[in-house]
Amino acid sequence: MEIKLIPIATVKNSRTEPIDDHWETIIAEIELVDHIPTEALENISDFSHLEIIYYFDKVKTDDIVFSGRPRGNPNYPLVGILGQRKKDRPNTIGLCTVELLEHNGRTIKVKYLDAIDGTPILDIKPVFKEFQPKTEIKQPIWVADLMKNYWK
Repeated sequence: MEIKLIPIATVKNSRTEPIDDHWETIIAEIELVDHIPTEALENISDFSHLEIIYYFDKVKTDDIVFSGRPRGNPNYPLVGILGQRKKDRPNTIGLCTVELLEHNGRTIKVKYLDAIDGTPILDIKPVFKEFQPKTEIKQPIWVADLMKNYWK
């Protein structure tokens, strides 16, 4: 089966390299592509947070490893690609929950998006409280160590 996805928007920001840390200061604009009407963003500012689904278009399929130590850190356990969030993934799709800062016509401005300049956006969804986890989120201890500088 083949699935064809066409980007609906593009990321504009100051980050041009896929660096793993220090994303908090990066403010991104997401601008709709020409074939998506402006009305697609109507009343989006009624929401504080959005889920952004994007395509890691710079990842080379040769870089995809299905198991390894996150960030190559020997202190972390071996983890399958589906048990981590690295960019080198089988379908090179990213997902991030962002804070919506501003909506202006065909553009939204967001914080906490870990996508580099030019990244194609596949979808934008508002965050509904009703879709958030109903139980406590569990994760291994190495994740907090890995993420300590991600949003700083």
